[in-house]
Amino acid sequence: MSLLELDDVKVHFPVKKGLFFDRTVGHVYAVDGVSLSIEAGQTYGLVGESGCGKTTLGRAVLRLNDITDGGVVFDGTDLAKLPSEEMRAFRRRLQMVFQDPLGSLNPRQNIESILSEGMAAHGIGKDQTERREKIKDILAKVGLPSNALSRYPHEFSGGQRQRIGIARALVLEPDVIICDEPVSALDVSVQAQVINLLEELQESLGLTYLVIAHDLAVVRHISDVIGVMYLGGLVEEAPSDALYAKPRHPYTKALMSAVPVPDPEVEDRRERILLHGDLPSPANPPAGCRFHTRCPWVQETKCATERPPLLDTGDGHKVACHFTAEIEAGTVKQTLATGIEAVTGTETVAAEAVEVSEGETETEVPAADAPAKEPATVPAQADADADAKETEAKAADVKDAEKEAADATEETADATEKAEGSPKA
Repeated sequence: MSLLELDDVKVHFPVKKGLFFDRTVGHVYAVDGVSLSIEAGQTYGLVGESGCGKTTLGRAVLRLNDITDGGVVFDGTDLAKLPSEEMRAFRRRLQMVFQDPLGSLNPRQNIESILSEGMAAHGIGKDQTERREKIKDILAKVGLPSNALSRYPHEFSGGQRQRIGIARALVLEPDVIICDEPVSALDVSVQAQVINLLEELQESLGLTYLVIAHDLAVVRHISDVIGVMYLGGLVEEAPSDALYAKPRHPYTKALMSAVPVPDPEVEDRRERILLHGDLPSPANPPAGCRFHTRCPWVQETKCATERPPLLDTGDGHKVACHFTAEIEAGTVKQTLATGIEAVTGTETVAAEAVEVSEGETETEVPAADAPAKEPATVPAQADADADAKETEAKAADVKDAEKEAADATEETADATEKAEGSPKA
């Protein structure tokens, strides 16, 4: 049995309306049926674009957001059904590292007060002296000096503040730490230090991580298993190496195609998938497959009516798509061709090429002995000349209108001067 299991978790936020009596007129489907499992000592990476429900799912595991439906089973106990008092005891074993290191720390408390607050609430340590010694040991593990105890959050850099956030989670001796984009607010050089610190702590303390991020490079470096979310649901889940080597869901293919390759020749030749349109509103998600409004391989007969389940396609690779096998075999063609670009050398050839009739594209190639002929007029060139003349005519009309407006302004000014200079009656 896995240490942490999520079974069809749903988090829906009601939309209220009314002046005197609030009534529910709809819901925001932030998380809509997510199932996953995390083994002890494993790092599970959760990726997706902004607004897909990653952070809401992480907060729902800790019951910081109410769970509408589904189960969150931690070490055999369903946290979704626990009363508040019993849930408080489990929070010691489930901790969170927040995205904003400064916003998550109380600016009016020094570091010792911040770190000892949770220890006192859960009865860790006999007195403040014992807690202080434990805090010093944790600070040494995260790379901070012991003299940081009397200082305040604003006296530290961004990377140091994030280390304090990690230390606050570690002092309670948790089993699972949920890292909500722990390095997105940090410099690139500091990001590597924090990621390496998390790996070292996992090896020495036997921690289990749920890492929420949108940086695919960070997730690949630290994760054992990766889940890809789109509009409140998982669309693909696989071991890290397998997902990056061969993504199978169209949305994951688009994400991977956006990651630059450090080889100029490969970068110029590879196919890029550009998703057109905006992310649909979670308050009014599309019927059927949530991704079908932006999918290059959409098949309206099924994609728009049936929501695909997350099924195992082999080797622990799970995909939520009706046509996974057909897309890999090439039997399903791209229907939204405007989303694909083939990059060759320095030229970018877009798939949305203008269709030209057969009569306009045919040109005669004279034989070697044939007399030279005058070049035929291409209709496309004639259309371009006509457009150019029309543009010039419009520009001339605009200049005439501007001149008339200027003349009218001068006449008005002259009339005003005469009126001001005339004697009053």
